[in-house]
Amino acid sequence: MPMIDVYAAAGTFADRHRLARDLAAALMAIEGVPDIPMFRQNTAAFVHELPASDVSNVDGESNYVRVQVLTNAGALDRDKQIAVVSQFTGMIVDAADDPALAHRTWVLLTEAVPGGWGLGGHANTNDELVAAARRQIADLQAKAGGAST
Repeated sequence: MPMIDVYAAAGTFADRHRLARDLAAALMAIEGVPDIPMFRQNTAAFVHELPASDVSNVDGESNYVRVQVLTNAGALDRDKQIAVVSQFTGMIVDAADDPALAHRTWVLLTEAVPGGWGLGGHANTNDELVAAARRQIADLQAKAGGAST
């Protein structure tokens, strides 16, 4: 259940809400997690607009984007890491309508340590998250089975 933070100068993106939703959906797809409420409701992106004066490289340019992706430990193997960086960079470029932004977009992948992932007031380990997902899948299956009989 990753969190995604995008930081960019104000005005970089025309539709920040759509970008946030699309990034969250893309990360769920790349991770390959089940399409259940637990993941849909807890995979989120936040787009933070900063005044251009708050962003700068050494030369004073402020047309950069920083994307921070926080996942639970082990959620992204090497192929998934490559996919996140590639797809997110493309999505940023498209949302900004600026092909040159591909060379000015940083995508940082960070893993929370086991127990360093809080949800529902509890610091979850990966095993606890997997168990909770399995319980939700079983509950959904039981409800679907009960509804059809």
